[in-house]
Amino acid sequence: MSDYYHRVVVTGLGAITPLGCSVAEFWNNLLAGKSGVHRITRFDPTAFAVQIAAEVTCFKVEDYTEYIDRKETRRIDLFIQFAIAATAQALKHANLKIDESNADDIGAVIGSGIGGLHTMEESMRTLFEKGPMRVSPFTGPYMIPNMAPGYVAIVFGARGPNFSIASACATGTNTVGEAFEIIRRGDARAMITGGSDANITDFGVSAFHRTGAMTTTHNADPEHASRPFDAQRDGFVFGEGCGILIFEELEFARARGANILAEVVGYGATDDAYHISAPVEGGAGAVKSMQRALKKAGLKPEEVDYINAHGTSTQLNDAAETAAIKKVFGDYAYKIPISATKSMVGHLLGAAGAVEAIVAVKTIETGKIHPTLNYEHPDPACDLDYVPNQARQANVRVALSNSF
Repeated sequence: MSDYYHRVVVTGLGAITPLGCSVAEFWNNLLAGKSGVHRITRFDPTAFAVQIAAEVTCFKVEDYTEYIDRKETRRIDLFIQFAIAATAQALKHANLKIDESNADDIGAVIGSGIGGLHTMEESMRTLFEKGPMRVSPFTGPYMIPNMAPGYVAIVFGARGPNFSIASACATGTNTVGEAFEIIRRGDARAMITGGSDANITDFGVSAFHRTGAMTTTHNADPEHASRPFDAQRDGFVFGEGCGILIFEELEFARARGANILAEVVGYGATDDAYHISAPVEGGAGAVKSMQRALKKAGLKPEEVDYINAHGTSTQLNDAAETAAIKKVFGDYAYKIPISATKSMVGHLLGAAGAVEAIVAVKTIETGKIHPTLNYEHPDPACDLDYVPNQARQANVRVALSNSF
């Protein structure tokens, strides 16, 4: 049995986000410290306790009719549309053409926290208002999470490993981590990977509000609602979007002359086995995940130059994540710049970790660290360097991205 593992590199990026429908637009707005949080327009939120969200307002499916038939746009769920669009961007960025010579060696693993919530809601309304025979035959296929990678494979012709992962807030990172492992062990030469969610519906907002984890105090001031690590944080902001990365086996990428953006060197995953939503105090599971990722990468803690935090803006998560970082990095934790993308785009659920992986790549590529917006009131339990409110220039060779 061989212990040889393939090296994995990143060659393409695509993004549909509340701060822009391209990686360039998204990244520039992050560096500028702009907020994508505003009053909900997808439905009338007047009667709701939560009236704000980070909606994708820039997306036009008409821009992707090369990949999505006009008739299909009326029935394909929005989270699938996001995935197709971001994949088109990423493949173009990677200059990767999928054809008969490589289709069997290229897979698609794209996660989703919920799947086709728009499709489910519309069909449930039809069921109750018009009866079971009026429910669309496309409801089943378009509401299941794995239709994002499934549809991407059909559109672009990737015949390698294909599945979806759903692990709540960790979905995007689990997904790109498993895509890394697929190539690392030799089961594919390239992977289309990431996460996609579009859950800003009246039911989606109501359901997550009832968990008690969403902020309800900033309806009149949405841009200041998401405030990771700030002492006045009181809950996360709902978001939506998609992030797609192209992973390739190093020699496959070199052979075709690909532009290599970064290398993926480690991935760790654990479970607290503690609570359905709350982290265990002190972040023990997070500690083990980071330690496993570093061990697999063959890196010492002091070799990490930047951390993209999970940073949800909830009291429990931000304190537990800070404690976990201190446990893993010791005194060096105070020297590592840390930023929370969710301060500007909210929580993209299944897409969050994938979009934040894109941020890690762009940080390495550009040497620029985006700020944590709305960090104004220091919290003794969160006393690390969160790059407050202003972007920073830095030499970043190794970046770590957390999702919990």
